[in-house]
Amino acid sequence: MWDLTTGDPIGEPIAAHPEGVTSLVLGEVDGQPVAVTGGYDNAVRIWDLTTRRLVGDPIRIGNTERVDAVAVGEVSGRAVVIAAGDWGDATHKLPVRVWDLATHEPFGEPLVGHTGLVWSVALGEMNGRVIVVTGSNDGTTRVWDLTTRKQIGDPMISSTGVGDVALGWVDGRQVVISSDEKDIRVWDLAAHQLIGAPIPTGHTYGVRALTVGEVNGRPVVLTGGGYDEDGGGAVQVWDLRTHKPLGGRMRYANWVGDIAIGHVAGKVVAVTGDGDGDVRMRDLSASTR
Repeated sequence: MWDLTTGDPIGEPIAAHPEGVTSLVLGEVDGQPVAVTGGYDNAVRIWDLTTRRLVGDPIRIGNTERVDAVAVGEVSGRAVVIAAGDWGDATHKLPVRVWDLATHEPFGEPLVGHTGLVWSVALGEMNGRVIVVTGSNDGTTRVWDLTTRKQIGDPMISSTGVGDVALGWVDGRQVVISSDEKDIRVWDLAAHQLIGAPIPTGHTYGVRALTVGEVNGRPVVLTGGGYDEDGGGAVQVWDLRTHKPLGGRMRYANWVGDIAIGHVAGKVVAVTGDGDGDVRMRDLSASTR
């Protein structure tokens, strides 16, 4: 953990997974802040951020090489963790599974329908329903009712595999943003229709991460990835109203693998993890005016 104001580490690192951490989200269990992590050891682990200790036993996924994505939310009054990975059944319809965050027990039926690896999950709410949005290398983005475990509407189809998904709002309209190879797409969540043309990001080696937020009163999406032939990376901010870039590219010496938006001392910042193993923070408030 890092203090975003000073940039200093807080305490010792948590040795979360012996073979590497693939995904991480924050949540709460019984009012305590926790980190939920997925890794290459076929497990989801829950960590008490105050004590740095593992909460309960790891959630063992089973027949999978890794956990590709995790998300936390609440359904029917219970905190849950949603995880995606390669644990297909005989029909090759790869499920997204749900566990009770407090008991670590499976909670209800899995979400079944994707025919490829599910690389990303996002939780939100639509018309009072708790929903899960999933992106897969089968080229589809799907929306699920987390209470009924049923798919809502038809899949949103991309030309290549979907690497990342996020939920946002643009002028009162709820949208899904998905990445596929070098483009991002903005979809109307209710209609499942593409809004405008795909946005070419210019990330030569693909979009590795995206996140949504607001900068200077404008809804934005940030993309991170590989950029040019020398192996460098970049982060770009995009205006979700106009689908145009805001400000110049933020350049990195290596690819950018993950990205988040936050607030520090009244400024909107981008926090990134890159291929050099570094976590960096950039001020977005001034750079996107």
